[in-house]
Amino acid sequence: MAGELPLLERLQRDVVLCAEGYLFELERRGYLQSGPFVPEVVLDYPDAVRELHREFLRAGAEVMVAFTYYGHRAKLRMIGREDDLEPLNRNALKLAKEAAEGGDALVAGNICNTWAYDPDSPESSGEDVRGMYREQVGWAVEAGVDFVIAETNDYLGEALIGVEVIREHGLPSIVTFASTSETTMDGYELDEACKRVEDAGADVVGLNCSRGPATMFPILERVRAAVSCPVAAQPVPYRTTPEEPTFVSLHREDGSRAFPVALDPFVLTRNEMAEFAVAARDLGVGFIGICCGGAPHHVRSMAEALGRTVPASRYSPAMELHPVLGENVKERDRRYTGWQD
Repeated sequence: MAGELPLLERLQRDVVLCAEGYLFELERRGYLQSGPFVPEVVLDYPDAVRELHREFLRAGAEVMVAFTYYGHRAKLRMIGREDDLEPLNRNALKLAKEAAEGGDALVAGNICNTWAYDPDSPESSGEDVRGMYREQVGWAVEAGVDFVIAETNDYLGEALIGVEVIREHGLPSIVTFASTSETTMDGYELDEACKRVEDAGADVVGLNCSRGPATMFPILERVRAAVSCPVAAQPVPYRTTPEEPTFVSLHREDGSRAFPVALDPFVLTRNEMAEFAVAARDLGVGFIGICCGGAPHHVRSMAEALGRTVPASRYSPAMELHPVLGENVKERDRRYTGWQD
């Protein structure tokens, strides 16, 4: 294992900060295709994944998450790369583990929504999901991960299968929901769904993706009240509203859908994500992070707001040294008349 303290001991000691958003960030950098969002980059351009791990670690992330999100059999079959399933997973795990060794970070395996679960056929579709999860979790165990994240669950039934498979392998689990509606797609309130996966043996439960801080926080309050285990929160860094509560529902001024490649006008600042980190900590959330759209500068500001100095803090803003916005007010006003307006 990579870190000095295991996950649950860290959570007893302090907030654990996690960075995700690999899909969106690597798509922005030109290494991954929007739409299928399959992590082919792990095989095609591993140095790009290696570098992003390094940047998140320097920014204060305490968990290196293997980039196996959507790296399951169903997704790889869809793009004609099913034969690459095992090498993709094993390479992603290797990259995460190597990155974690550069700091006191934990390594997390990762499973997610499969799009194969059917609540009308829970037994047969559940067996398909179970098979995919067993493959991925098995490889994660062999790689020596510290725990497994089962995330972006929109069905309680599928989330429970994730808990089951992770427990079969004897690893701690973080299980999070990301429904685009007020309930899971099989009809459970999100706080109730979290309680049910806690009762099934999940070690940490909560929410990830889909919602920005403003529309995730009220649900987090209910989740925190409903469960006794640690709570996880990894929102997307977008300005969601009660009228458009998820980043999928955001619309541009011309009425067109912003998701997934026109979300730029809705991006939250690093300071707003830092404010969320503090508010979540004060609520009693123990596992705090960021999801699709997140970048290292967000993570660094979140870490610093939580009272930490991280390697990337060396390059945190020092506006007092700026030639116009700095401390020499008289010289600034003389040379740059009107700038302050």
